[in-house]
Amino acid sequence: MARIAGVDLPRNKKMGTALTYIYGIGPSNAKIVLSQAKVDENKRTDGLTDDEIARIRDVIDASYKVEGDLRREISMNIKRLMDLGCYRGLRHRKGLPVRGQRTHSNARTRRSTRRSAGIRR
Repeated sequence: MARIAGVDLPRNKKMGTALTYIYGIGPSNAKIVLSQAKVDENKRTDGLTDDEIARIRDVIDASYKVEGDLRREISMNIKRLMDLGCYRGLRHRKGLPVRGQRTHSNARTRRSTRRSAGIRR
């Protein structure tokens, strides 16, 4: 089982799909990583050699921010907006949609409080 960036890649999946299990790498970035590492994207994760895994890991470490570092950066960006008191930060603080969506008839999941099943008021 290949372990890259702290994530165990699933067994018997094509590498183009398996790399998307890493937070911060989507399908297009997975293709770029595999081409830079000179690994076939149709190759299965079970068939990878240690050298290929090391090359993929080196490419990801050199040019991508993934997993914990990316999550930390995103949360710090949101916290910075909230501390500034700008409009986007206020929307984050109130738990409302940030990017201009309407809330009169939509955004039920973003607006309402979470209720557990079976409780009525």
